[in-house]
Amino acid sequence: MSSQKYRSDPRIEPVPNQLDSTQAKLVYLCLEATGGATADELGDLLAMKQLSVLSLLNTLSSDDMVEQRGEEYAVAN
Repeated sequence: MSSQKYRSDPRIEPVPNQLDSTQAKLVYLCLEATGGATADELGDLLAMKQLSVLSLLNTLSSDDMVEQRGEEYAVAN
């Protein structure tokens, strides 16, 4: 009898292949895991400078990978 438990479905989708930057992957995964966050929240959570977070969010938004919903950003559906 095996004591290991397997999940049938991952809770977080795989990171898109077009993300080259480790920081972009980190921001994307954070948004995927939290369901959305503001730029300030991402900066605090990831210990990143605000300018870096905003630049990454701009790039991810331009590539239609994330979308802005009010003050929050979330992974695009």
